[in-house]
This record gives sequence, C-alpha cells and structure tokens, in this order.
Amino acid sequence: MSENPKDTAVTLPAQSDGATLTKDAAPGETLLKVTGLQKHFPIKKGLLQRQVGAVHAVDGIDFEVRAGETLGVVGESGCGKSTMGRLITRLLEPTGGKVEFEGKDITHLGVSGMRPLRRDVQMIFQDPYSSLNPRHTIGTIVGAPFKLQGVEPEGGIKKEVQRLLSVVGLNPEHYNRYPHEFSGGQRQRIGIARALALNPKLVVADEPVSALDVSIQAQVVNLLDDLQQELGLTYVIIAHDLSVVRHVSDRIAVMYLGKIVELADRESLYRAPMHPYTKALMSAVPIPDPRRKNAKSERILLKGDVPSPISPPSGCRFHTRCWKATQICTTTEPKLVALKPGQQVACHHPENFEDQAPQDTVLLTMAKEAAELVADEVLAESAETSAAVAAEVAETTEAAEATETAGAEATETAEADVTPAAESQESTDK
Repeated sequence: MSENPKDTAVTLPAQSDGATLTKDAAPGETLLKVTGLQKHFPIKKGLLQRQVGAVHAVDGIDFEVRAGETLGVVGESGCGKSTMGRLITRLLEPTGGKVEFEGKDITHLGVSGMRPLRRDVQMIFQDPYSSLNPRHTIGTIVGAPFKLQGVEPEGGIKKEVQRLLSVVGLNPEHYNRYPHEFSGGQRQRIGIARALALNPKLVVADEPVSALDVSIQAQVVNLLDDLQQELGLTYVIIAHDLSVVRHVSDRIAVMYLGKIVELADRESLYRAPMHPYTKALMSAVPIPDPRRKNAKSERILLKGDVPSPISPPSGCRFHTRCWKATQICTTTEPKLVALKPGQQVACHHPENFEDQAPQDTVLLTMAKEAAELVADEVLAESAETSAAVAAEVAETTEAAEATETAGAEATETAEADVTPAAESQESTDK
C-alpha cells in the first residue's frame, strides 16, 4: 500500500459478498428517493396512556438525491431537519411515506433487512462529545463497523483503522487513545472516519460543524469536500450556517415546520430566492465587507415564533409570519412545484416570479403587521423583480408560441410541396 495519504484514500476495504462499492455508482443517477415521508411522535396522557395528539415533526416531504452530489438542508430549529436525517438512514421508523435507496424500498425493513444496507448508508452525528463511547479506544470505535458487518479488511482491522485516521488528518499512533484526550474538531474527525469505514455510498451529516470553533469548522468542511472528490461520496448535509451550506452544497432544500418550502440549486437559491421564508433566511447572513458597515441593513425580521408542530396552521404553514399572506394562504396548502428549471417552491405569492394567485390581493391583518418589519427597499425591489420576471416569462411564452406556429406552417408547406412531386413521380412510373 502506498504511503501517500492521497493514494491510500481511494483504497477500499475488503467487503463480504453482497456489498457494492461506492466507486461503481454512476454519477447523476438517483441514489435516494423520498416520497411523502412523515414522522409523527404521539403525545400520550393519563393513566391508560391514551394518545391525545401528535408532534408533526416531518409531515410529507418529497425529494431526490443523485449519486455524487451534496444536498444541503436548512431551516430554523425544530423544523424537522434532524428527524428527516434519521428517517432516511432508518434510525427512526417512518409514520408514512416511502424511502427508496437505489430503487429498493427500505421504508419498513427490519433489523436483519437493514444490516447489509448499513454499509452503504452512514451518519455523522451532531455532537462529537456524546456520539463517541468514552469507555472505548479510538481503534475500537472506528473498527466497530468491520466487526459488526463481518468484514475483514486487507491487512487486518488495525491497519485499516490507522489508514482511516491518516485519511481524516489524525495521527495513526493515536489508535489506543480515548475520546476525552481529543479536542472537538478531532472527535468530529473520528466520527467521520467511523462513518467512512465501510466505504458508504450515502453519508448523512447532521450539523457536522455546529459544535466546533470557526477555524475548525473550515478544516472539517474542507475535509468532507476532499473526501467526496476522492471517494465519490454522496452527502445530505443538515446545517444552520447558510454560508457553510452554500460552500458545500450542489442543491439546497429549505424546511419549515416539517415541510420543504423550496428546493433549488445553490446558485439559483442564493441569487433569487423565491419563497418569502427563504428570503428572510438569506437576509440574516452577515456580509463581511467593511465598505458596507454604514449601509442601511436590509434585514428581514420575522414576526412571532415558529408555530407549534403539535397543531400546525392550516394552508401554508408560513402564513402566520409572512408579509405577503392572503386568504388563499390560510385555506389552501401550496404544492412544491417547479416554477423555474431546477427551482421548486411551495408558495402562492412567490418572490422574484409572477404571482401564482393574482386574484387574491387582499393582505391579512397578520401580513400587514409582518410587513412593518420588512424594509421598504426590500418590498420595492421584490415588486420590481417580480414584475420584470413576469414580463420575461410572457415574452418567452409568446416567442415559444410564435416558433411553434412557424414550425407548424413550415411543416404544412413542406407536405404540400412533397405531394405534387410524389404524384408526378407516380405518373412517370406508370
């Protein structure tokens, strides 16, 4: 085995029959497909522990993850991000919906059925302090997946664990040390090494850098990026830090109260967010530019707190805090539809696009109160952009209709020219 860490990073451990190596996965193919996924935690009271309600942690989400890409998931605390991550790794049993991995339905597989798939789906947990057993050495922790799966790496478990430690930037000589002897960033690297032990195809990282210092965050994020390029990994990264998500993600899903409200590629989402909630989140990202220190802030302050997931609002769940909410928002739940190529949004009155419910223009009282917390410049800019986009869409539609009409006329003309020629040839043959 080569001594160069970059060369050793792509050396795959030996696996038993039935395992599929990550490097064989075709980039761009759908690796994970989630349809109508739900998770409701029951609330029980009384002596007989009867169910009196349920926490709608995840309440019907749909998305796909393609091989080789990174899907970022953002949203406020309590919106269901971590629960979603545990559902797709089958650490929690879904209440409803379907989870498909490589075309196979894994929604309700038992322990024995999921055991072979554990090699392909791994998770990096949020807290590097509680996710490692303090009674075990690092060698035992990172080597546990091999023993649980009955896999014997080439050269033995110890040699493979030491190689994994070097891959994530740790000293292989620390094999016999305990977790308390490492810093937070080093513990997170140990968790990453454990997740990569069996060379998985999909890695779900739940807040992988939230508990770390800023300087250590950059190291861990760069490590994840390097490992993806070397091993061809597919990531679902759950995070609060929008700048981190922008750096590592190909596509981004924005969650609010158990629902995905917007799903788009990175550039489209950060350049022109279409859901009001996404726009409010983006306005909270600080811009480290000294030249803007005296500029007027365009920060959008959302009114009130996130509603309780026990009894979420009817219709659009964001209407209680939205400055564009109308009557239709309280009665009809918007569907997640593609309004632009590569950008899906669930909103009746999207930003930076033509209105999906132009007949409903009367703002609710709560919307008027919320609008007071939004800068006038932001509202004016949003109105101008929406009008410009609507005009652009209209021009594109007219051009497409004109092209289609011209194509149909050209086809009719060609058919008319062909018919006399065919008749002339037929008479000549006779």
